[in-house]
Amino acid sequence: MAAAAALLLLLCAASLASAAADDGLTTFKVYFHDVVAGTNPTAVRIAQAASSNTSSTNFGAVVAIDDPLTTGPTRAAGTEVGRAQGTYTFADQQTFGLLMVMNFVFTAGEHNGSTLSILGRNEVLSDVREMSIVGGSGKFRMARGYVQAHTIDSGATSGTTVVQYTVNVKA
Repeated sequence: MAAAAALLLLLCAASLASAAADDGLTTFKVYFHDVVAGTNPTAVRIAQAASSNTSSTNFGAVVAIDDPLTTGPTRAAGTEVGRAQGTYTFADQQTFGLLMVMNFVFTAGEHNGSTLSILGRNEVLSDVREMSIVGGSGKFRMARGYVQAHTIDSGATSGTTVVQYTVNVKA
């Protein structure tokens, strides 16, 4: 009887280890191009508080985005696979802390026709920022997970901020 119980315990442990190894997590990278300057901006301020222009952090400003998502850090080197659509709000009076509310809408590639909904704080001066994946559609229906954002180019000279997003998602 003890041998049978030990065998059952061993089989359960092996099953759990196998399930942990195949946890259903999908990880990939996309590059977000936030164009605030030029003749065809993809990020436009749509609202602001009376004090936003005098605030050192633009506190109270709201920006609508329809930013390209590509497979590479430059638009020339990467293929466009979708758009980041939504808003970000300057929500911190002390530093550049944004409230990000956006969908990654995939229009090409492996995730074509699917979306991810992302919500969270983006403290842009930090090296790596983490935000929640709170849902999705298509391949990502009922998604949960997180993204990590890392700025590649601040856009200080070009007017285009490039951010690498590492997506970690379960659907």
